Amino acid sequence: MKKAALLPFIGLSLLGMLIMTITSCHDDLDDPRFTDSIVKTGIYASMGEWYFWNDKMPADVDFDAYTTYDDLLEALKYQELDRWSYLTTPDAFDKAFTGQNIGHGFGWGLAEDGNLYLTFVYDDAPAGKDRWKRGWKITQVNGKPIDDYKTSSGYNFLLGPAESGISNTFTFELPNGTTTTRTNTKAAYQSNSILHQSTVNANGKKTGYLVYNSFKATAGLKPTQSKEIEEALNKLEEENISELIIDLRYNGGGAVRVAEQLMNSLIPAAADGAIMYTDQHNSNKKEMNESVYFEKKGNLSLSRIFFITSGGSASASELTINCLTPYMDVKLVGQNTYGKPVGAFPVSDFNKHLKERNVELVPITFSTANANGTAAYFDGFPVDYEAVDGISYDWGDPAEPRLAAAIHYIKTGSFPALGRKQSSSPSWLMIDDFEGLEKEFPVY
Repeated sequence: MKKAALLPFIGLSLLGMLIMTITSCHDDLDDPRFTDSIVKTGIYASMGEWYFWNDKMPADVDFDAYTTYDDLLEALKYQELDRWSYLTTPDAFDKAFTGQNIGHGFGWGLAEDGNLYLTFVYDDAPAGKDRWKRGWKITQVNGKPIDDYKTSSGYNFLLGPAESGISNTFTFELPNGTTTTRTNTKAAYQSNSILHQSTVNANGKKTGYLVYNSFKATAGLKPTQSKEIEEALNKLEEENISELIIDLRYNGGGAVRVAEQLMNSLIPAAADGAIMYTDQHNSNKKEMNESVYFEKKGNLSLSRIFFITSGGSASASELTINCLTPYMDVKLVGQNTYGKPVGAFPVSDFNKHLKERNVELVPITFSTANANGTAAYFDGFPVDYEAVDGISYDWGDPAEPRLAAAIHYIKTGSFPALGRKQSSSPSWLMIDDFEGLEKEFPVY
């Protein structure tokens, strides 16, 4: 029986000496039993060092009691709050972080009338190349009506694994009443973060509308940033907008550095140099606690901003809302946000035994607070105006309920008299059904 007691932080050299001593006792390092033991030891040690709630970890762990590494991690997690720490591989993490996917490339949602619709489609994905659009009603999958795929918790379309070459056939009813049947084959693709960008004239006020799906970084850029968001912001500046609506309804988060990039362009010039956020780590990593300050970029001059949100708006989306609130008039339209005031980063580079065995541990490692000290928003942020997600409307349609409510406020100074409450269960609200970064970027 192999047990481990919770240790305070021990230097990497001491940990290395301990593991080297164990290693010397084994002639065959490829022995699966040895690999299993050393990986579990690495997970436990790394969690003790980096995990934000390491003081909540069990003091005594029997490694043999856990069949898989995921089972062990689940036992180490702080169950009351942690829904996000996970294990993956370095390659899978990097691909998800930069939007490299395999699949059809669409999202779906269940409307109030019980019908299913496409909610978004990635441009370069197989579905995007076949010109699928938000607002198409899904009536059949692989020749069967939608009701055949109902489960106790929602729908399972049995589309197969995320592997290239797998085909599925979908029948849609289009907004004009016609139907179309498309056979689509899964493939590798690069997802786009900007799903739509346009301008709206609201009683003479030039209003930018940006549908931002994820804070994904552009692969290869140092420091971490997004080329897409840079280009979108440049376009907003060129159009000389006076109001801005950013649609985060399907944005589950992404890179903190990309959120900083966005906020530095949105913030008023008067806030240049002010505190953006302060982060906090566990007691082992107090030296990493720091405040990050705004560095105003570009010439956008906004005193107010509207965010369209939902229960799928999480993590970096909520960080952006929280950090801008002390300095701008921030209005939220749609549905309350998810509630993820903590962040994570991969730590296996700091443990050679996990790194050598291609195991990437991504635990919750820090929390954030804005300049006013607002933090721990595990219940999410409440909206100023609740409105249904009009998933039968295409992006930019001024009749879409959430966009319409924001435009109404810009025109009149108040929201419509009566909001429509969300009564459906779009797939992107089932955020806990996904694993790892898929929690932040759910797609099929």
